[in-house]
Formats: sequence, structure tokens, C-alpha cells
Amino acid sequence: MNGSADIILKILGSALLVEFYAFLALKYAFKGVQTKYRKLITALYWLATLGSWVFMGWLRYFADYNFPKNVKAILLAMLFGIVVGKMVAATIMLLGDLLRAGRWLLKKLATPSAINIKADEDVIKISRSKFIAQTAVLAGGLMFGGLVWGTTNRYRYQLKHIKLKIAGLPDALKGLKIAHISDIHSGSFDNKEAVRRGVELLMQQTPDLIVFTGDLVNDRSSELEPYLDVFGSLSAPLGVYATLGNHDYGDYVKWPSEEAKRENLEQLMAYEQQMGWRLLMNEHVVLEHNGASFALIGVENWSENPRFPRLGDLQAAYKGLEGRDVPLKILLSHDPSHWDAQVLPEYKDIQLTLSGHTHGMQFGIELPWMKWSPSQYVYRQWAGLYAQSAQHLYVNRGFGFLGYQGRLGILPEVTIIELA
Repeated sequence: MNGSADIILKILGSALLVEFYAFLALKYAFKGVQTKYRKLITALYWLATLGSWVFMGWLRYFADYNFPKNVKAILLAMLFGIVVGKMVAATIMLLGDLLRAGRWLLKKLATPSAINIKADEDVIKISRSKFIAQTAVLAGGLMFGGLVWGTTNRYRYQLKHIKLKIAGLPDALKGLKIAHISDIHSGSFDNKEAVRRGVELLMQQTPDLIVFTGDLVNDRSSELEPYLDVFGSLSAPLGVYATLGNHDYGDYVKWPSEEAKRENLEQLMAYEQQMGWRLLMNEHVVLEHNGASFALIGVENWSENPRFPRLGDLQAAYKGLEGRDVPLKILLSHDPSHWDAQVLPEYKDIQLTLSGHTHGMQFGIELPWMKWSPSQYVYRQWAGLYAQSAQHLYVNRGFGFLGYQGRLGILPEVTIIELA
């Protein structure tokens, strides 16, 4: 069996297991309900299940690129809600079965010759208690409802103001205000005025410098066209600088030819120039603020994960800074895994790296005493500020959204970093 067929079978097997346990949760949770209501609930469940599978197939093979985005956003949120809700319910049911199986095994080993089959009938059959089933359905339902509600947070931009102390920073550079945004994903937007409000929020902070760390589009340069005037309104005394992210290369859509793919990227780069943005392609610029110089270094996408593009060349971007008296070096690199892999071990004098890419998975919990997201199991640095010795990394949670058309717990972000 080849690799792809093996993967498909594993995915199908996992999906069937989730469907099996999710349905059992529903069945046992509503066991005492009147027959007519139980039949109605069951029918609605299977209708939603069939609808989600049909919608996934439509997205994969037949979806029209111009399908109304606001409708698609709600449908995608419902799909995510159904899938994740079932996974939560199925996990609780499976854990319940494993616990009961363990209890039965321990009891059998403890008294192998004195098992009262009748008395322990509920244990031997590993019966599913109504309480566990109801807990599973409640947890799955809350997850479904939360993910649907999360669509209302897509444009609820949060302002993160960070005062960052840089060791040995000249007084002239103290107070330098950098606005950082990332992962715009313009192809996902369906509300231009809401996007404009996010841009206005940034401009109200009067930054000295604006930087963008990649993923301007989902796939196609044309996605940016309705928003050229919005993002073209970004301006700062020291300019607007940008890098490319993995989605900007158009790797996730089928092109009629390599030439068409290349032309798409060239058009995107032309649009950035049209907006007044300076795209840093494995290069650096030296800027001046209050009479003091600092270097802004920008690389193309580079990821520790080989499934993402590795086009960034930090050595080329850094060239010319060796031995030069530049007291501050800031790196723009889309993927935060670049920091651990190359920046920390090889470029000790890059004091600040700015990244994005993770979106904080657009799902998680952020409280003053707690920060959690599934993203942390994929990326060591996934949202916010990180430090090691005199080096810092800031991972922006993203201005836009992708896949799941919402934000639950992890809101879209405009970051202001003020140096001290």
C-alpha cells in the first residue's frame, strides 16, 4: 500500500471512530427522552452530519472561488463546530470506556475466581453511563456554539502595546514606536469597513515605523485588489516594510502553469509597491531615528518545518552589517520557528525578531494568569513576547483569519512595540 492510500485509510478510520462514539454519546444522553423527540434529535444529528460531509466534498472539489464570503464564513464555522464538537464528545466517551475497561480488568485480576457476573454486569459490559454521555454531548455542543459565536470576533481587533527594554540601546532610539501586523489573509475578508477600522486603529497610534510579516493573501494576488486603498493608507515617518509569508507564494492552489504562478507572485509584489510598502527580499535597510541608526532585516519565508517554503536567506540579508556600528538590528521573518533554528544560534546581535504565521490557531484561552492554545503543541513560540538572554521574539496573532472564519479566545491583533 502506498503512502497516500495509507494516510487516507487512517483518516477515514479515525473519522469513522469519531462518528461512532459521537453518535453513542447522543444516543445514551437522550435515552430517557420521549420517542418522538429522540427521533427528531437523531434525524437532525444525521442531517447535520450528512450536510457537513457534503460541504467538505463541495469545498474540496466544486467550490466556486467567488462564492459569497459571508455565507461561506458561517458555513465553515458550522463545519468546524460540528467536526470539533464531535471530536470532543467522542474523546470523552472513549475515555469513559477506557476507564471502565481498566476498572473491570483490575477487579477481575483481584478476584479472578469470585466474580459475580450479575452484580458486576454493568462493569463487564463496560456500559456507558448517562452522565458521561450527557457530559460528552454538552461539551461537544458548547464547542460547536463557541466556534459559531467566534465568527463575530473576526474583526474585533485588539491593540497590544509592548514596552520592550533592549540592552545597550542608545538613548536616541528609546521611545521608537514600531507597529507590527501580520497574516492579513485578504482573501478571507468579507467586510471592507471592518478591515478599515483595524487599519485606522493602527494609524491612531502614530507609529514611527510600520512592519508587516507576511501572508498578505491566501493564494492569489487578486484577493488584495479590493483592499489596496485600505492598506495603501498605512504610512509612517520611517516607512512601511514587509516580508513574504508561505501563503504569498501561491503554493496552495493549482495553477495552469508555473509561469502563471510566478506572474501571480510578481503581481502581488507590484501591489505592495503600489501601496507604498517596501518589500524586503533577503536584504536589509539601515534607517535613522533621532540621529541614531538601526538595521531592519527582512527575509523570505523560512520554516523549520520542511513542508513550508525555505526561501529565506538570512546570510544574504545580513551581508554588509558585519562589524558595522549599528546598535540595533530587527529581523522580519514570517515563521517564528526561524528564531530557534537560525537566529539564536548564529546571529546573537539580532536583538528583536518579529514574526506571525501561527494565528495562535485562532482558538485558545488568554487570561492574565493563563495562556493556552493547541498552537503551543506545534510551535514553541506561538503568540506574544519571548526572550532568551538579550534576544527577543514577538509573534503577532494575525490581523486576518484563514480556514476557520472566526476567532475564539485569540483575537486579531495590532501590535505597538515601544523600545526602551
